[in-house]
Formats: sequence, C-alpha cells, structure tokens
Amino acid sequence: MTDHQQTALRFPAGEWRKLRSLRVRLIAVFAAVALLAAVSASGIAYWLNRDAVLKRAQDTALNDFRVSLSRNVSDLPLNASCPDLAALASNVASSGLTYDVVVVDSAHPECSASSDPTHFTLADVPQALRTTVAKPREVTESNPYPYHLYWQRQNLEGHPFVIGGTKVVPNGPTAFMFKSLENERADLNTLGWSLAIATLLALIGSALLAQAASATVLRPVKRLGEAARRLGQGHLDTRLEVEGSDELADLARTFNRAAESLHEQVEELSAREAQSRRFVADMSHELRTPLTAMTAVTDILEDEAESLDPMIEPAVRIVVSETRRLSDLVENLMEVTRFDAGTAKLVADEMDISDLIMSCIDGRAWYDAVELDAPRGILAVVDPRRLDVVFANLIGNALKHGGSPVRVKVRQTEDSVVVEVSDSGLGIPEDVLPHVFDRFYKADRGRARSEGSGLGLSIAMANAQIHGGTITAANGEVGAVFTLTLPLTPPPPPSADGAQNGPAGGAAQDKDAT
Repeated sequence: MTDHQQTALRFPAGEWRKLRSLRVRLIAVFAAVALLAAVSASGIAYWLNRDAVLKRAQDTALNDFRVSLSRNVSDLPLNASCPDLAALASNVASSGLTYDVVVVDSAHPECSASSDPTHFTLADVPQALRTTVAKPREVTESNPYPYHLYWQRQNLEGHPFVIGGTKVVPNGPTAFMFKSLENERADLNTLGWSLAIATLLALIGSALLAQAASATVLRPVKRLGEAARRLGQGHLDTRLEVEGSDELADLARTFNRAAESLHEQVEELSAREAQSRRFVADMSHELRTPLTAMTAVTDILEDEAESLDPMIEPAVRIVVSETRRLSDLVENLMEVTRFDAGTAKLVADEMDISDLIMSCIDGRAWYDAVELDAPRGILAVVDPRRLDVVFANLIGNALKHGGSPVRVKVRQTEDSVVVEVSDSGLGIPEDVLPHVFDRFYKADRGRARSEGSGLGLSIAMANAQIHGGTITAANGEVGAVFTLTLPLTPPPPPSADGAQNGPAGGAAQDKDAT
C-alpha cells in the first residue's frame, strides 16, 4: 500500500474535499505569507536590537573600565605587592558600574588579585584573551601604544559575561574585567517573547483577513456554482446578477451569455423535436385511413389467393405481407409518439405474471418453442396490455434471431419481479449490445427490407419504464439474455408539469415482434 493510499484511509473523501477547498487554500496562503513576513521582520528586529543592546552594554563597561583603570593605576606603588594589586582591583571595580576586576602581575605569578575572589579568578579568563592581551603590537604612527584593551563574550556557569583585559604598561600589571550581561539577556528574552506574540497576532489577523477576503471572493463563485446547478437541472432562465467590472463580473457576464445561448438552442431544438413529433403523429393518423381500406382489401385477396392465377398469387401474398408490415409500423409509430408526448397511461391491476406470460405464448402459438419456468402466485400491479407487448417483443425476438428453445424464467425478489428471456443462438455482438434499444437500429445494415421496424425493443423498454422498471441485454453462456425487472407496485403517475416520456433518444433495434 502506497503512502497516498494510507492517507486516503485515514482521511475520508469528504475531509479531503474540505482540505482542498478554495477557502482553506486562501486562508493557508494568507497565513503562510503573514507568517513568513512576521518571522522575517521579527528575526531582523531581534538581531538588530540584540547587537545594539549588547554593544551598548559592553562599550559602556569597557570605557568605564579603561577610565577607572587609568585613574587608579597611578596610585599603585612601584614593586607593588599582592595586597596593593588587590586594592587596585577593588578601586577599579568600585567606579560606579557593576563589574568585577582581576589584576595579575608577572612579578607576583602566585598572586591573582580579585575584587570578588569567591567568583572570579584568572582561571575564568579565556586563554585566547590572556594570550592576546599579553602580546604587544608594533608601535607605529598609527599605533602609538604596544598594548590595547581586548574583549570577549563568554558564558561562565551558564551566565553571559563580557570579559575585557589590558596590560597597563610594559612592565606593569594586567587587569581583566568581568561584566555580567544577565540584565541584557533578560531584556532580549522579553523582546523575543514580545516579537513572538506579535507574530502570532499577525498570523491570527492574516487568517481573519483571509477569511473575509475569501468570503468576498467565494460569494460570487458560490452563486455561480448554484446557478450552474440550476442550469444543469433544466432551469434555462437562470441568470446571474452582474456587479462591478472585475474578473468575477466578466465571468458572470460570460455565464449569462452562455446560458442565453443554451436557452435559445434548447428552445430551437425543442421546437424542431415538437414539429417532428407532430409530423410523425399526423403522418401516422393520415396513414391509418388508407391502411384500413388496404387491409380490408388484402384480407379479401388473401382469402381468394388460392383461386387466383398461379402467376398472380405470389404478388398478392407479397402485397398482403407488406400491407400488414406497414400497418404494424404505423401502429408502432403511434405508440412511440404517445410515449414522446407523455400521453401514454397505465391501466394497472394486480395480475399473476405467470398467467400473463402464458396468455402471450398461447395467443401466438409458441407452445413448442418456449420453455417456461414461472411459478404461479407472483403478483404485481401492471398494465396487462402493455406487459403483453413487452413479453411478445422479448420472446418473439429470441425466437426470430436466437432460435428455439427459448427459456423464460420468472423469479421474485424483495420488492420486484424479474423475468429472464434467453435464447439458444450465438448471442449479440459486443458492438451491438449498447444499441439494442436504440430506435430503428439494425445490427445488419444490409437488411433494410428485413422484417421488423426496429421499434419493437424501444417500445418494450418504454413500457417497462412506464411501470418503473427496465430491461437489460447481455450474453449468457448460450445465446442472448434479456432481463425485465419490474417493481411489484408501479410508481405514482407523473404530475402535469413533468409528463413521463419514453427512453431518452429512443430505444429500439431490428428485432421486432410486434
């Protein structure tokens, strides 16, 4: 398992969406920028103040040490003893500033005179500082003195000190100063805490500012999202109120123009579709009158076919067959227009599914070609006429294109009834399966004169959908399998403003038994 997969397990998808929202990203960017700016400013301010505070403290102490040492060293006698050196250390340390002094003399190597012997001795002076202080520099015009005052910052037992030292005269004593920087460190710690609090306040302020800014930016984006959802739900009159002249206003204007264009195109397509439906309906109605007369004539011709001239009989039978085919096509077109117009209604009653299937098989004399596995007692509220059309199409197509025996199996689930119709043919090609319910679709484009209008399965699907069910097509172990699923109780009829239509884009193919 990858790290990404592990993270996905720890965080649900909803949490990831929240973390990746634009509002959260805006707040994070504002906070990151504010934090970077505040930390940079605080760090620069801290180091500048630190150097200034420490430099001022050490310069003041070193200057005072130099002045006090110069003033008191003149009172030191020649060949001064260790007590004299101790007196010098005390006198220099009592100048007014708080620091301690250690005085040593090469004439008394055993003596380390200190103003506070309990805390500071020569051993506390860094070796590097002692070596530098004792080393004379060449006397030149720019450097008139061989010895100078040197200093070094050092921690002694965890406390900060600045330690300065100088040799008084070539043969005189050497004095070292110990100035505590504890007060300065306390001041710097206070400054650090103050800057940290200021940084935290800046971070909180930036988060609040980002929240306000994101609300200002995301409000129109949210309105745009809601408008897009309404537009996707079919409310084509949805428009956005345009305010200002910024990029978001341009986006709102673009959305309004796109919605207006979409509205016009949908209205145009709807008008064309309505015209097509009216044309099909009118044409079907107009064809029914001459077809009625033609059917009556063909019925007579069929009855008299055997007594006709043998040369004429085949033509008569072709006329009879094609007239009936045309009549079936007109009836199918009429049924399709009813579904498209939303005028198809259910006349439902509680029926035994097994009885309906047996009635369909008996009425079409399919006894020997169909194997029925339908236990009695499976009741559902259905329209028997429409369900007969569904069964006739499914079983008839299986017989016509798959071959017998055709197996029909009925079973009941918790809230639905399932009817499976399977044949013994070669099955449906994979490239045809997605289109078996398309209107006028024929798997063999070369069979333009084949029986069937290509509307049978479309009408079957529409009849299943008006019951609240559906039909699926697949290939089984042997042959094709069509599965009809119907709820035990159909859905309530649609409201006046939401009339029920047939399957989107139509649904049919060349296998037509109606």
